[in-house]
Amino acid sequence: MAIAFRHAACPPLIDIDAVAPDGATIGIVGENGSGKTRLLRLAAGIDQPVSGAVECSGAARLLGPLDALNLAPAPVLLIDQTLAQNDWVVRERSAVALDRMRRNGTTILLVSHEEDLLRLLADEIWWLRDGRLAGRGDPDEMLTAYHQHIGARVRAWGIALNAPLSPRMRRGDGRAEVSSVETIGENGQATIVWRSGELAVVKATVRFREAVASPVVGMMIRSRSGLNVYGTNTELERVKLGPCAAGETLEISFAFRCELCPGDYTLTIASHDPDGVWHDWLEDAVAFAVTDGRYTAGVANLRARVTVEAVTLSDRR
Repeated sequence: MAIAFRHAACPPLIDIDAVAPDGATIGIVGENGSGKTRLLRLAAGIDQPVSGAVECSGAARLLGPLDALNLAPAPVLLIDQTLAQNDWVVRERSAVALDRMRRNGTTILLVSHEEDLLRLLADEIWWLRDGRLAGRGDPDEMLTAYHQHIGARVRAWGIALNAPLSPRMRRGDGRAEVSSVETIGENGQATIVWRSGELAVVKATVRFREAVASPVVGMMIRSRSGLNVYGTNTELERVKLGPCAAGETLEISFAFRCELCPGDYTLTIASHDPDGVWHDWLEDAVAFAVTDGRYTAGVANLRARVTVEAVTLSDRR
């Protein structure tokens, strides 16, 4: 037994009861204010519990976010976001060093927001939520649960928020004006955060300053890096809008399944003639985010189904 929290309490921590055995790496996750730093300070003996007890069987070294990476041998190593300040080369070398320390019996408590690092190093994940131990166990299972919790929190925050119309560039002859762009979730409410897979709606309001015989309104989704992810327009979807008179206003809605990977995206919206002459082109008009309860890589969430079949030697012949 290297570190044991026996119903320990020290604000914001409440009744923490868990044991980190010798030679184990424990990943600590949780939102800001959940008590991650306090937990390490208790383990280091810097802070004392107001109730319960903390037992540590060896000298503990605490590394804070701005501390140098001192990875010399120690019975107990407590790391509070220290790796986040370093480049990838240093982090890769540190991961190797930490694994070597663990194999030599060092108990490590590692606070980090980097899921890849935690999956690589942690034997167990402890999830702190509102000062309590919300869960502990297998890294994949706990990180998935934590990711789902964060995704739900972000989605709830995004509901009823309208993305501000702030195009990176605006151009056109002014015969029509895109006056508003809304991103709407499957519940019918405005949101700046969609869940991957939910029914999403982009609604553009276009006011015509002059008569336009056959306007086309289109949208384009781009990734944070500027990659064109998906685009369409009323002409491609065989929806005829014109002729439109001066003073007329139209609301055009594009509905689709948001099969995107979690990340940040932008919407470009435009009104133009069929030959491509722009009335109003809003480059990266609004920003939105996509969240999900599980990690997926890339841009398109293709939701693969995996099957496995055993292959015998005779099958291979």
